[in-house]
Amino acid sequence: MSSIITGEAVVLELRPASFAARGLGLIIDVVSQLVLAVLLIILISAASRDLDDSAIRALILSSVVFSFVVAPVAVETLTRGRSLGKLATGLRIVRDDGGSIRFRHALIRGLLGFLEIYMTFGGLAIGVALFNDKSKRLGDIVAGTYSLRQRVPSKPRIMPVAPHYLQSWAAMADIGRVPDATARRAGTFVQQAYLMAPASRVTMAVSLASELARYVAPPPPAGTIPEDYIGAVLGERRNRELVRLRQAEQRNASVGERLRKLPFTNH
Repeated sequence: MSSIITGEAVVLELRPASFAARGLGLIIDVVSQLVLAVLLIILISAASRDLDDSAIRALILSSVVFSFVVAPVAVETLTRGRSLGKLATGLRIVRDDGGSIRFRHALIRGLLGFLEIYMTFGGLAIGVALFNDKSKRLGDIVAGTYSLRQRVPSKPRIMPVAPHYLQSWAAMADIGRVPDATARRAGTFVQQAYLMAPASRVTMAVSLASELARYVAPPPPAGTIPEDYIGAVLGERRNRELVRLRQAEQRNASVGERLRKLPFTNH
C-alpha cells in the first residue's frame, strides 16, 4: 500500500494492483485487441478485392496500428485509465500522485506497450513488473503511472451494543457529553478490536473505558468487562441520539402542519 499526502496534509492510502491482477487484466486487453485486429483484417479482405497488394498491405498495417496502439490510447484517455481488462479486474491506471491520467500518459503507455507486450511477447513487461514494488511495466515507469486497485473489500461495520447483563444499567445511566475525540477513539476501537493482538486489545479497552467513565454515572456493575462497557456506553449514546432526532423531526413536522393551517392574509 502506498501513501500520498494531499495539499491539505491528508494522507491517502492507495492500493497498487498486484502482479497477478495486472497480468489478468493485460490478458483480457490483449485478447480484445487481437479480436479487433482480426475483425478489421477480415473486413479489409472482404472489401478490398479490387485493390492491389500494396494498398491491402497498407490497410492491414493501419488496422494493426489502430487495434494495438490507437484504440488502447483512445480508450484509456477517454475513460481516464480504464480498459476492458481493467474494468473486469477492478483496476485503473493513475499518475504517481494519484491523479487521473491524460492523453500524454496514455500515449506513452500505448507506444511502449506495443514494444514490451507484442514485439517481445510480453517478456519485457513481465521482467520489469516482477522487479517493481508497484508491478509497473516499462510504459508506466516512463509515463509516471501505475495500476490502482479500486475494488477493495469493504470492512464489516460493527455496531456497538450493550451486552445483556449491562442493558438495564445502560438504560438508567447518566451519560454526559463525551468529547468528540474520545468518542471517535472509542468508535475506532470497536471497529478494529477484532484485528488487534489480545494484549493490546485489553490494554486499549481498559484505557478507553477509564476515559469514558469520567462522563458516565453511576459506575457499571462489578466485574464488567472494559470492552463490554465501551460497547454499552456507545450503543446507549447512539440510541439516545436517535430518539432525540426522531423527537425533533416530529416537533418540526407538527409545527409545519400548524403553520400550513394558518390563514394567509394579503397586506
